[in-house]
Amino acid sequence: MRKTPLRVVIVGAGPAGLYLGYLLKRARADFHVEIVEQNPPDATFGFGLAFSERALEFLKREDSETWAAMQSSLEFWSDSILYLNGEEIRIDGMGYAGIGRLRLLEILQARARSAGIEPLYRRGIASVDELGEADVIVGADGANSVLRKSKEAGFGTSIEFCTNRFAWYGTSKRFDALSHTFIRTPDGVFNAHHHRHAPGMSTFVVETDESTFLRCGLDAMDSDAARAFCERIFADALAGASLISNKSIWRQFPKVWNERWSVGHRVLLGDALHTAHFSIGSGTRLAMEDAIALARALESHAADVPAALAAYEAARKPAVQKLIAAANASAEWYEHFADHMGLAPLDFAMSYITRSGRVDLERLRRTSPEFVTAYEAHACTETLSR
Repeated sequence: MRKTPLRVVIVGAGPAGLYLGYLLKRARADFHVEIVEQNPPDATFGFGLAFSERALEFLKREDSETWAAMQSSLEFWSDSILYLNGEEIRIDGMGYAGIGRLRLLEILQARARSAGIEPLYRRGIASVDELGEADVIVGADGANSVLRKSKEAGFGTSIEFCTNRFAWYGTSKRFDALSHTFIRTPDGVFNAHHHRHAPGMSTFVVETDESTFLRCGLDAMDSDAARAFCERIFADALAGASLISNKSIWRQFPKVWNERWSVGHRVLLGDALHTAHFSIGSGTRLAMEDAIALARALESHAADVPAALAAYEAARKPAVQKLIAAANASAEWYEHFADHMGLAPLDFAMSYITRSGRVDLERLRRTSPEFVTAYEAHACTETLSR
């Protein structure tokens, strides 16, 4: 039986690491919890995050205080809007909320501070050995996790890159809903995922397939030229607003998975453990739910770390596998979005909304009756015209 308090070192002060630290200290004040982060506290890649209405239910249920702290910073909307070569298709009943990534970090930093945790920023880790003796070392350091790389064979890591390229911008243009603009140009196809995340700011993620990316010479453009290029492509959607860059380089999305969630006293969560394609907006939700499950397991099995880590994986892995399968199906749809753009607008919208395999027509009848009515009228007309 353990006679000294548990010492937990968390590598990474993103949403996963900050939230885990807060939960552990809230549950057990005697735990020694340390968080180390290579970046300064106000550094963040990207702009806003989106949560589905259902995705936020876990926070309301599990942690009403953190939910209350976030509420005033959330932007809410109830529809999803697709623009296909200039034509609008609205899907009702798609409840979402947006929040700035930096604002979420500020809220979670305050939550950690309220529990007595002050992360050590600007502390890069070249080797896990630098962390000293700890009962548990947690890798919450993102898709390029140093902790995971130290034991990749043990974790059973696999990483596969999508072929599409994307760049994450912001804009002062205010969008009314979670929107997606699909455009075919003489040089190829583009899409943009855009939504507001603050009263005067929206996220604008530009995506294109590999052949278009190379044909347009985006691989050879500097960041200013690439931003100006995207502004021209999406001039109508932006309505005169500019794109704002924040490390907005072109990337390929990495699909990270680890078959084993812990090796010895090292354990992973969030993007270090698994990535969910940004098209389903579940990455941050998964990270925070991982934190809840790991904190609960360590609280329940504080005297037996191997049992705690095994309990964490057993409790959490089945649900994560389902969501990652949905995210991968969504990613695959986007890998071939040009093929879907040849569909009639309502058929395209149905293909889009059912892409992950988690939504079918019967569910849409309950959540999106106006869209289903329009879609079925269109389908009926198409059938009669044959």
